[in-house]
Amino acid sequence: MTLLEQLLSYLPYAPIGVLGILLLIQLSYIYFVYGKLTFYPIKSFREATQQPPVSVVICAHNEEENLKSFLPQILEQDYPLFEVVLVDDCSDDESKWILKEFSSRYPERLKIVEIKEHIRLKHTKKFALTMGIKAAKYEHLVFTDADCQPAGAFWLAEMAGAFSPEKEIVLGYSPYFKQNGFLNKLIRFETTHTAMSYLAYALKGNAYMGVGRNLAYTKSLFYKGKGFNKHMHIKSGDDDLFVNHNATNTNVQIAIHPDAHICSVPKTTWKSYYKQKARHSGASTLYKRKHKRMLATQLLSALLFYLMLFVCFVIYPSLWYIPLGIYGIRLLSQLLIFNRIYAKLAIRDLFIWLPILDVLYYFYICINGLFNRSKKQTSW
Repeated sequence: MTLLEQLLSYLPYAPIGVLGILLLIQLSYIYFVYGKLTFYPIKSFREATQQPPVSVVICAHNEEENLKSFLPQILEQDYPLFEVVLVDDCSDDESKWILKEFSSRYPERLKIVEIKEHIRLKHTKKFALTMGIKAAKYEHLVFTDADCQPAGAFWLAEMAGAFSPEKEIVLGYSPYFKQNGFLNKLIRFETTHTAMSYLAYALKGNAYMGVGRNLAYTKSLFYKGKGFNKHMHIKSGDDDLFVNHNATNTNVQIAIHPDAHICSVPKTTWKSYYKQKARHSGASTLYKRKHKRMLATQLLSALLFYLMLFVCFVIYPSLWYIPLGIYGIRLLSQLLIFNRIYAKLAIRDLFIWLPILDVLYYFYICINGLFNRSKKQTSW
């Protein structure tokens, strides 16, 4: 038998070979990317020698209930010197009066920037953030949203303490509140896996995004990078694109101590969650090329892994143990590496759901991104 004939004899088993290659790609991400976060020792920055004055910037649009619930916990952080800059962006509910009441209670700490509707001006959250940054008194800025609740009184100390002369960007972690229902499990799983990715790559010196619910950077970096000018034409990206365009391999720190977490209110319907993800999907088209390739390889290899796994089970019923073994290797690797990460990021309750949520995560993210990457965004 010639060499060509030998090769052709193996051709019917090519899908298994492809599945093996996809497994190796996936294992490289699991061990060499996520593994960085697994073995990263959690650091507390609360007692850092540098505790710079800080401006906390929050943008709010019709957030009266969230302001009543969560703003006091921001204003009462245990930190030496800080202000809260609250940008009221064209709210038409009772936010204005609620903020006036808070302003009277915290006159030295709360600064309100009011943006009014203009018939000729259609602005975005980036405009509101820019106004808040310009109004901020201090060089070090910490960002969150009106629907976010700090883990405790030391949230700001952990985030601000992570700054240093070399670190101009601090990436925090913002999980969603735990609620009943399968949708909540998927939302929390997706949020944590996004965080696992951007935190792990930051540890590798290759930060590509952050989340505006828990993010910090210096005012100097904002002006040096010309703010949001590079992507002002799209509504999303005030957080991830800013980090993507301004992070270097040395100027980023992560803060994942439990006290540095800040929880957010999740969506409660599939429709609202789909719209939320649709708003975010367009920003990734403006990532640096290396980051787009990196993330596309990770996403597509996982998606193809599951598709090829199904194909192998169908066309090789008598060899079922081979694809099952390949799947088992990947799942075992995830369990080994993700176990400690889930503990650090406070989602241990989702660990047993990993096999199901992992499949849904990759298919849902791909489908959502496919239909919404070029879709025009219409909301704040």
